[in-house]
Amino acid sequence: MKYDLNLLPVFVVLMEERNVTRAAERLGMTQPALSNTLNRLRDVMRDPLFVRERYGMKPTELAEEIAPAIAEALAKLDEVMLGQQDFDPATAERLFTIAPNDYVEFVLVPAIVERLRQVAPGIRLRLMPFGSDIAETGIMSGTTAMVLGRLTDPPDNLVVQHLMDDGLACVLRADHPEIGDSISREEYEGLKHVNMLPPGRLRAGLFQSLERQGLKREVAVSVTHFLSIPELVAVTDYCTTLPTLICRRIALDPRLKVLAPPVDLGTFPVQMAWHVRHRNDPAHRWLRGLIGDVAKEISQNN
Repeated sequence: MKYDLNLLPVFVVLMEERNVTRAAERLGMTQPALSNTLNRLRDVMRDPLFVRERYGMKPTELAEEIAPAIAEALAKLDEVMLGQQDFDPATAERLFTIAPNDYVEFVLVPAIVERLRQVAPGIRLRLMPFGSDIAETGIMSGTTAMVLGRLTDPPDNLVVQHLMDDGLACVLRADHPEIGDSISREEYEGLKHVNMLPPGRLRAGLFQSLERQGLKREVAVSVTHFLSIPELVAVTDYCTTLPTLICRRIALDPRLKVLAPPVDLGTFPVQMAWHVRHRNDPAHRWLRGLIGDVAKEISQNN
């Protein structure tokens, strides 16, 4: 029986996205081209594979049954083919899709891009959001090269590497009328706070740290992105508690100052994970090494 191997990655991405538009975007295809590929898949498998519903596509029983075998076969094929390729970062041209959480996108990605510009100008990055569900990043199908952030209970087929640790600090306006060069527990609890609510695990980490120390906050404003916080703090008497490296970045604004929290709030890990299918890909190995080096340099300068 003859069939086109190019059909299989489309099937895997459709299984993850359950949406033709998002699957086409991830694969760099037009929607009509993806629909044509899906029709060819249906002809080969003699099954609808995906049934259109109100909010997307639902896999059929056959699709659910064959999905693990197809994903595993593609992983083995990639491992064989990519492991035989030479890689020269200075001349290579390749697009990597990575999924950083908000913290990594703010703290690490600019330095990673700058390093790539210097040593591998032909390497391009495409960023996917990494919130609370690692499966939504595309890491399981291999279309996303790696996820970067804080990982809890990763699947067995992901390799996890620790990159660095970061702590927590406070940011207030530089001319705050009540807080000088340090902040006490009573002062901290007496202030109103700006709270960051990302769609990932960082939120839980901060809340758990505060709870362990019995430290209370009165949250006046909750936001969804780090970039909105500096202006809020600069024009109010509010306080914000954020990762130390982010505090130091936003405190470049002369209107703001960084203070140690009134109690030790501990640290949190920053990790990188990739599917085992990429372990023998020379380009992937090289990019992992570059990201590890950048993270180490940034953490040592912390």
